[in-house]
Formats: sequence, structure tokens, C-alpha cells
Amino acid sequence: MRPDGTEPGDGNIAGGNVAVQEPGNLEVLCGPLLNYKHMGADGNSRQSWNGSVLIVTKPCEQPPVLQLQCLGPVSNVQGPIDGAGGVQPTVDGVKLFANPTSAFWRFRLTVPMESYEARWQYTIPGFRHVDEKHTMTSWNFIVPSVEESMRIMFHSCNGFSVGTDLGHWQGPLLWHDVLRLHAQRPFHVMIGGGDQIYNDSVRTEGPLKEWTDISNPHRRRAHPFPNSLREECDAFYFKNYVKWYGTEPFATANAQIPQINIWDDHDIIDGFGSYTDHFMRCAVFRGLGGVAFKYYCLFQHHNAPPVSTFTTDAPQTMQASGGTAGPDQRQLENSYVYKETQDEPSWIVGSKPGPYVEETSRNLYMRLGKRIAFAGIDARTERTRHQVNYPETYDAIFARLKREFAAANGEIKHLILLLGVPIAYPRLAWLENILSSPLITPIRLLNKRFGWGGSFFNKFDGQVDLLDDLDDHYTARQHKSERRNLIQRLQQLSSRFSVRVTILGGDVHLAAVGRFYSRVKDQVPIDNDPKYMINIISSAITNKPPPKAVANLLASRNKIHHLDRHTDETLMKIFNEQPGGKDKSSASNKVTMPSRNYACITEVTAPANNPVASGEQAELSKAPKDGHDPLHPGEQDAGTKYRSSDGVSNVTGKAGGLDIAIRVEIDPADIEGKTEGYGFSGMFRSSQLTRHYVLCYITPHRHHV
Repeated sequence: MRPDGTEPGDGNIAGGNVAVQEPGNLEVLCGPLLNYKHMGADGNSRQSWNGSVLIVTKPCEQPPVLQLQCLGPVSNVQGPIDGAGGVQPTVDGVKLFANPTSAFWRFRLTVPMESYEARWQYTIPGFRHVDEKHTMTSWNFIVPSVEESMRIMFHSCNGFSVGTDLGHWQGPLLWHDVLRLHAQRPFHVMIGGGDQIYNDSVRTEGPLKEWTDISNPHRRRAHPFPNSLREECDAFYFKNYVKWYGTEPFATANAQIPQINIWDDHDIIDGFGSYTDHFMRCAVFRGLGGVAFKYYCLFQHHNAPPVSTFTTDAPQTMQASGGTAGPDQRQLENSYVYKETQDEPSWIVGSKPGPYVEETSRNLYMRLGKRIAFAGIDARTERTRHQVNYPETYDAIFARLKREFAAANGEIKHLILLLGVPIAYPRLAWLENILSSPLITPIRLLNKRFGWGGSFFNKFDGQVDLLDDLDDHYTARQHKSERRNLIQRLQQLSSRFSVRVTILGGDVHLAAVGRFYSRVKDQVPIDNDPKYMINIISSAITNKPPPKAVANLLASRNKIHHLDRHTDETLMKIFNEQPGGKDKSSASNKVTMPSRNYACITEVTAPANNPVASGEQAELSKAPKDGHDPLHPGEQDAGTKYRSSDGVSNVTGKAGGLDIAIRVEIDPADIEGKTEGYGFSGMFRSSQLTRHYVLCYITPHRHHV
């Protein structure tokens, strides 16, 4: 019996003649893709690292296997350590999904965490990629020591919007820079904040082109989503994933750096969830959500998909049953779907299906090494124009966090929270008011009748195209209460468990650093301020940035905002100069950077010869007047000269904090993807004022470290 419950030789594909490969000849269409799942403990309370590898092959009779071995410490050059940790050298592949043209295979990996940072190697015997450009047959990944927190790379918007000039914005070039840093000092995990792939061309080059071109909005909304259209969309999404996840250098990173992913609209289609409710409930959008969810499960989470997706000619699929659409036997013809025996330990599953995707949300929790916890909120499955997530989902997430923090007994010092969009970001309510005002109505009518206004209006519900992006933001007026409640619950969590909350957000195609903090006039030391949270905004790693004028407009809106009576927020000045001397924004704009980018996050160590990292000295040149000034020493001198800007160092800030770098592309014409780094440090959160930490202010001319 094989791990997937089938006997060897059983392709488990009902009906039809399926060509299978000979043993030892594994024709790979996509992969390998490496994921991080969670940390665990064996019967002897020894910590283990748990992950998975996914490959997509042509149908094959014999299940593939994966061979795994420890090569020892990262610094070791002596070769592999035989039998390290007693790990079984061979892992059997489990078939998650198969049809007459492809099969998805998952390999579960569980390795012990050692007293040293370890390099592991995996090999798949018989591996031969159908694209002859992919010649590697073994791959390495790095597991932190049992006493380390993970070194993190964060990215979002890894693809191109429809209409992008691909001659100018060439491919996923910044992944070259990611791999250079990974070779210099390895990343233990890379977090995808949404839009890992752009599927928008399904409406311009794919099977939805005719539907999109229907001019009458009522006919477009009433259009069915039969099984024939589902099959066409299914084939489109599969091919697009295989193409993009096989594109270098992204493909090499996928095989070597374990991924954690949450999806966003472009993983489905641009604006999904944020159009008007009556349009979002149309059959085509609901069907598209189901197809996208299927391949999101497979490619991005390495989990079996639902047994079938929504179609209008199979009534049992039109209403979620048990958290998923009912089975449609036509979709199971010549296909096999693995039945998962249990949910992933890292999942926090929503209590009810989304309004437009007939599936429950998959929110995430896992430990990222010794002192960092991670939570990711699935902000797309439950999204409507008026909500990001159900209240019950927030309750489940915070209940899980409280259980995990209590069980950790103070060991967790940081919570990294992933959101699809920024949450500490300039308000654009005035622009929302203009775009949704009655003044736009006559222009919209002219667009509907004569096409006047062109791309200013979207092809779906006829609203101003920019509105779905604005409605996505937590700072949008309809999300104001939800946003405030989320931040206040995070503040309570930070206060109760003495953890520092760091928020990740993407989507907006530029880089920035927002932060919440106690009002400056209250003089609460950041070291002991549960309200101090930074929002690292890193987007896009591949998509084109907005024009300079947009970045400068956002910078001009960087006011001191008041979340409540005790919490203020604003963007931090970090972009002290233009990347590589290339003008990206106005000289006065120090807070938004319209250039492709990604972020690095590393816990600060405390070597004996580094007084700053040891916490013995912490100085600000002057007391902050308001939130536009540096609020603690880790924000002072932020930018290109700050040591953490190289994306490698982690000895600049106070011990226990996080060193952060935002790596910004210098020139999109440079195929090597070279970047300029901007660095700063996030402050460690103390349960009480630490005696050896003295916050003082010195005169500007005095030298300080």
C-alpha cells in the first residue's frame, strides 16, 4: 500500500486511456517547489522542521521518491553526514491530483533541528524536466539551528498587470538579487504576500475574452459558467502556473527557499472580491474563484484541491456543502483527487465559505524558529467590498495566537502578521469621494454607450477602475472600523504576552514603512510600548511601479493620523537618497519609493563586541517632536548607510529586535536585478522597562554609534 492509499501500479484515474511513463523516466512539467509547513516536536520533545516538496509530472505508473540527506553545518565543506539525525533517506510521493495530462506529487519532509544551522539536500531519482533549460537534479535548503529564529525574505506582486510594457519591465529580475543574498547568507523562508502569480490575462487572451467583451452589463452578469467554460479556465490556470513557476530565476528560488503563501486578487483575477456585490455574485466570477482556488491549493500550499468546482450546469456545486462545493461527477472523469486525512497543523480554517468563493478561508499560523511566530490572514476568500474577513475568522485567529503564546511561556518575542494590503498607509478618502460621487455618473454613462473614458472604467461592473484598488485598502472608509478593531486587538495581544508585532503588507507596487505608536506627547518608551508596530510595505518584486506623481502624492498625504485617543500613525522617513542615483521620486519624498523591491528580516544577535546589539547604549540625537521624527534609535539614520541595509547584517539594533532591509531595484534595464538597500531596526518589546536600556538624547554634534 502506498502513502496515498493506492496500490503500486494503480494510476487511480477512472476510465480512458492514459499514457504513462516508464519507471525511472520521470518527465517533470513544473517544480520542484519547496514549502515550509510548521515546527513540531517528537516524542523526546526534540524540535523538528516540517515542509514539503511538490512536482508536477506527466502521468506515471510508479510513484516517484525523494532522497534526503543532511550535508551538515552551513559552513561545512567536508560533504554529507551519513544518517544525520536518523532521518529516513527516502520519502514516497503522494499523488494529490491527476488527469490524463498531468499528476501532482507531494513529498512530506520532516528533519530534526540541530544545534547548528544545517544544509539539507534532496534529490528525485529519474528527474528530467521537459524544459531542457532546467538541468538541476539535486537542490539544497537551509534549516536554522534549534536556538535560532528564521531569516526571512518577504515579497508580493510577483507578476505583471495586463497592458504592462514587457520590453521595458523585463521578467522577474529581482529574484537574481534574492539568490545573491541567499548565497551570501541563506534565507530560511520566503513569505509571499499575495499575487504570487498574475492570472488576469484569462480575460484578455484566455477563455473569458468573449465574456469580457460583452458590452451589456446585464447580459454579462447573467452569463452562465457551464462545465465547458470551467474546463477551458482550468486549462488556462494550469498552463499559466506551469509557465510562471518555471520562469527563471523565480524557479530556482522556489526549489531552494521554503515558501509560505497567502493569495490576493491577481492569484484569481484583478479586483476579485472588491467589485459591487451583485456583480461579484455572477456565475462566471464564482466559477473563476473555484478554479483559482484549486490551483492555489496545489501549487502554493501543496494540498489536494476540492473534488470539484462551481458550474451552473451542475446544481449541486452551486451551494457550498461542508465547506466546499458538492461533487460533479463530470469533473472527476479521468481524474483522481486525493482525500486529505486532516487539515494542515498550520491552518486556521474559516467557519463558513466565502461569499464568492465556495470554500473556507485558509489562514496560517506557524513558528519561524526560536523566538518568532507568524500569522497570515487570508484576506481574499471572505472579502467583499465592505469587509476583509468575517468577525468569526478574526476570533479564531486570535484564539489560536493566545493558545500558542501561552504554551510558549514567554519564548515568543515577535509576531509577524501578514496582510494582503498595507494597514498603516496614507488615507485617500478624498479620492474615493470624488470617484464615487454623482459627478462621475454622466461620464460612466458616456463610457457605457460610446466607450468614452477608455480604461478609466473597468470591464466588469463599469465602475471607475481605480475604485477596486482603493476599496481593497484597510484605510478605505468602509473598512475603518474593521481596521481599528484589528489593530486594537493586536495591541492587547502585545501587552498581554510582551510580544512585538510587525506587520507585512504588499499590493500597492511601492515600498514604504508605516508604523503605529503611542502619542509622542505621552512619552511612552518604544521599548515598552505595545502600540508600536511597524508595517513593512514591500511591493512589487516583479510588477511595474506607479508613476512618480502617485508616490509623491501619497507622500504629501503622510499626515499624523489618529487611530484612537492613544494611538497615532504615520510613515517613516527611510529613503534618504535615490537608489543608485536614479531618480524615482521627488527629492523631498523620503517615505514612498516607486521602484520594484523586496524585504529582508533578520533577528538581531548580541555579540559581546557590539555594544548597540548588546543593549548597552541606545541614543537619539533629539527627542521626537512628532511621528515624523525617529521614535527610537533603530529608526535614526535609517536608509542606505544603516548597516542592515545590505540585507545580510543583523548586529545594528538592540538585541532581540529585528534588522530590516528593503532592497530596491536601481535600473529595470539591468538584467542582473541589482538593488540599493535601505535599512533600519525594529525595537524589541520588553514586558517592563529594561534596566540596562537607557533612552537618552544627545546634542547633534556628539558622535554616537
